[in-house]
Amino acid sequence: MATCRAKRCVLLLCGDYMEDWEAMVPFQALQAYGVGVDAVCPGKKAGDFCRTAIQQSCGHQTYEEWRGHNFKLNASFDEIELENYDALVIPGGRAPEYLAANGSVVDLVRKFSESGKTIASICHGQFILAAADCLKGRKCTAYHSLGPVLVDAGASWVQPQTLADCVVDGNLITGTTYQGHSEYIRHLVKALGGTIIGSGKRILFLCGDYMEDYEIAVPFQSLEALECHVDAVCPNKNAGDICPTAVHDFEGDQTYTEKPGHNFKLTANFQDIDASTYDALVIPGGRAPEYLQLNPKVIALVKQFMNSGKPIASICLGHQILSAAGVLKGKKCKAYPSVKLNVVLSGATWLDPDPIDRCFTDGNLVTGAAWQGHPEFISQFMALLGISLVF
Repeated sequence: MATCRAKRCVLLLCGDYMEDWEAMVPFQALQAYGVGVDAVCPGKKAGDFCRTAIQQSCGHQTYEEWRGHNFKLNASFDEIELENYDALVIPGGRAPEYLAANGSVVDLVRKFSESGKTIASICHGQFILAAADCLKGRKCTAYHSLGPVLVDAGASWVQPQTLADCVVDGNLITGTTYQGHSEYIRHLVKALGGTIIGSGKRILFLCGDYMEDYEIAVPFQSLEALECHVDAVCPNKNAGDICPTAVHDFEGDQTYTEKPGHNFKLTANFQDIDASTYDALVIPGGRAPEYLQLNPKVIALVKQFMNSGKPIASICLGHQILSAAGVLKGKKCKAYPSVKLNVVLSGATWLDPDPIDRCFTDGNLVTGAAWQGHPEFISQFMALLGISLVF
């Protein structure tokens, strides 16, 4: 039986080739906030995987798409009991195209709507809402190509002005794309009765080309949703420039595989950064740390944060930068096994990351081994920052 035991519980309606970020960011962000999330897909059970799609605008007349991460379900669709959940979340991508034709899915969504419980749907997810006849007279937005079908379904269509637009109408939260996740998730938290305490922190993300896709997007948007000011910088790049990311996944080989990820837009100029104006630093993993650790300005920045005692959160291969900066001596940290040598040679104690989703806090330092640990990683970082959610 799929039974969520947290104080607030959310059902995530998944399908093959749902948009990668639109599934994982709310899934892990909500868990980090203390909300229980069950991810289900019709015809699949807990432990099965859904393939995801990365949908990205690349300058053509419509978006491009390629394979993303494999998303592991943690509950079984056939065991859902609606009374156990406070809200329903529907990612976009291509999954809604076939889920909208599934009678069990349509019936489930209609029951959520009739119960008055919160429904949050983004991008192409609103296609399912139209099939479930949930939109008559309701204000909603979506990816612009859905406008005609949503109008035909009786919705009061709100044309998106940007790809980050969101609309709230009663128990219905709709978003245009993952670019609006911070507002979208914040609306959902509020609908669940959540109050953010300790917001307003200024957090700096140290980025580079081919950082891991989830390891930048999930913590970045999760912290933005908590009303933090979050900046992303990369050496030799400026605000508005792009860092390509890498999808690192575990697909049965002796090490992780790599596929192209989303393009991530930077928000500030590296050369203009004043570390004294930020409360904390986050270092994503992926392949970027391999070359960032060789940059003296990066090393100086990391040392400044560590010497000031400000919170630092590093995940996966991000520890290579900490090791090169000489700031790990005497520390205990969780690290991906391939980084063990860096950690040990730098004078730190390596903690076996078993299971892979566990993280560790030592003083002002939060460390994690891989993106599977994001809920603990973000939650422990929130604790250092003095940020909490009360429901």
